[in-house]
Amino acid sequence: MSAVILDRIDDYRRVLESYSRRLLPLVRWRVTDRGNVEVLNETADFYRYFDATPQAEFLFECVARAIDVDLPAETAFLRSHDSFKIQVKRMIDMPDRVLDLLYRFLRQNAGKLSKRAREKEIAALTDDEAARIKMIYADL
Repeated sequence: MSAVILDRIDDYRRVLESYSRRLLPLVRWRVTDRGNVEVLNETADFYRYFDATPQAEFLFECVARAIDVDLPAETAFLRSHDSFKIQVKRMIDMPDRVLDLLYRFLRQNAGKLSKRAREKEIAALTDDEAARIKMIYADL
């Protein structure tokens, strides 16, 4: 959920300011020694019955995106990742951290392994093993 809000941080700031900007001139405050804020006048009435419709609508949009877009994408990623690991482990014994790295390389490079990765991180793979692993990834 926080990723959705971070993706829309300008909208989040705007919706929060839609209320606080009008209210701020009415609030007397000072900075404390600890860097906090101390409110000097009574402000409870400002917050008791305010219209939070814009804030609620923004939150609803974020929850809807998390449910409709982000969660299905994350679920698909996890299924793909798990399937990849299972299939590669059937073919060759490899530590999980190397499998994760290999999956990430393939994902970042459109199913291809860079020359650097082949020569460094996964140099132990034969050309045939690398080709079979790329096929496994392509079939996910």
